[in-house]
Amino acid sequence: MPGFASRLERARVAPTVAMSVRARALRDAGVDVVTLTIGEPDFPTPPHAIAAAHEAALRGETRYPPQDGTRALKAAVQRKFLRDHGLEYPVEQIVVGNGGKQVLFDAMLATVEAGDEVLIPAPYWSAYALMTHVVGGTPTFVNCPQNNGFRLRPADLDAAITPRTRWLMLNFPNNPSGAACGRADLLEIAAVMARHRHVWILSDDMYEHLVYDGFARTTLAAVAPELRERVLTVSGVSKTYAMTGWRIGFGAGPRDLIRAMVNTQGQVTAGVSTVGQAAAVAALDGPQDLVAERAAIYRRRRDLVVDRLDAIPGISCHRPEGAFYVFPSIAGCLGRMSPGGVRIETDEDFCRALLEEAHVATVHGAAFGMSPYMRISYATDAATLEEGCRRIAAFVGALR
Repeated sequence: MPGFASRLERARVAPTVAMSVRARALRDAGVDVVTLTIGEPDFPTPPHAIAAAHEAALRGETRYPPQDGTRALKAAVQRKFLRDHGLEYPVEQIVVGNGGKQVLFDAMLATVEAGDEVLIPAPYWSAYALMTHVVGGTPTFVNCPQNNGFRLRPADLDAAITPRTRWLMLNFPNNPSGAACGRADLLEIAAVMARHRHVWILSDDMYEHLVYDGFARTTLAAVAPELRERVLTVSGVSKTYAMTGWRIGFGAGPRDLIRAMVNTQGQVTAGVSTVGQAAAVAALDGPQDLVAERAAIYRRRRDLVVDRLDAIPGISCHRPEGAFYVFPSIAGCLGRMSPGGVRIETDEDFCRALLEEAHVATVHGAAFGMSPYMRISYATDAATLEEGCRRIAAFVGALR
C-alpha cells in the first residue's frame, strides 16, 4: 500500500474535537451528557443574512468567486474596520477565507520556513500550535499567568523572541481564558515589538465584539499604527453573528503579505462560497443591535458560571473580560480519587473522569498549554449551564 506524507504525523486531532467526539459517542449510547466543549454560539444566524444569501442565489451569484473575496464583501470589511477601529484598508489589503482559520493558515503557509519559530502566548487556541507544526515551524510558548489576568507580560514577550521568531500570535479576547487586552496593554506589547522588526504580528480578533462590563475593546493596528506594515488583523462573522457554518473569515494587512496569502489560498481552495459572502455582507452592514443584545446574554451566562464554580471548594475561577469561555483552576482537586476510582493527578484525568462519571464534557487545560485548568464554554442556554455546574459541584464534592 502506498505511504503517507510525514507531515500527517504533525496534523493531530485537536483535543477540543476529541472530547466532543467522546461526548457524542456517549449521547449516541443514550447517556444524558451536558456538553460544554465547543465554542459555538447557540443563537440563530440573523434572518437578514439568510435572506441575503437566498437572494444572491436567486440572482445567479453562484459562479466561481474571486480568490480573495467578492468586491461587495471586501467593501463591507473595509467599512467594518473603519467603523470599529478607525482603520482604513484598500481592498487590495483585504482577503476573505473559508473561516478565520484558513486566513491564519494562509499566513503561516506563506511565511513560515522549516525551523522558524511562532511565538504563542499560553493559554492558547490549540490550532495555533497545530498549524505551526504542519507548515514545519516550531511553536514557542510564553506563559500568561492567572495572576496577571491571563494577559501577556511585556518582559516575558521580549525574552521569548529570538532571531528565528517569525510570528507573534495575539488572541484577545482569548480562547480559552476570555482575557482581553486594553489600549495600555497593547501599547506595552507594541513597544516590545517595535524593537523586533523581523517578526510578523497576528491579531486574532474573532471575539472582538464579545466584551463585558464596559471593557473598551481595541486592536493592535489601531493603537500602534507604526507597526501596521507587519500586522495582520483577522476577524469574521462566526462568533459575532452566530454564523459558524457559513465559513466566512477575513484578514487585513500589508499589501505584499495579503498578495502572498491570496496566492497560497488559490492553491488550496481558491475562492469562498458566493452565497456565504452575500450573507456576510448583510451581517456586517445590517442592524447591529443584536450584537449588543447577545453580548449582554453572554455576560449573564458568564456570571452564572463563575459564581457557581467559585462556590465549589477546590475550584477557583477568574472572571474574564470577554469571549464565551471560563478557564477555572482545578488545582484543589488534584491528588484525590474520583467516585469511580480514578486517581486525579492531572487536569486531563479530571476532565475525563468528569465526562465518564458525571457526564459533563469540558476540555482540560493542558490542551491549551496551561495546567491545572479546564475550559468551559458558556455558549449555551442558562438551564444547561446550571445543570452542568450542579454536576461538577457534585462530582468535586464526592472526590476523596
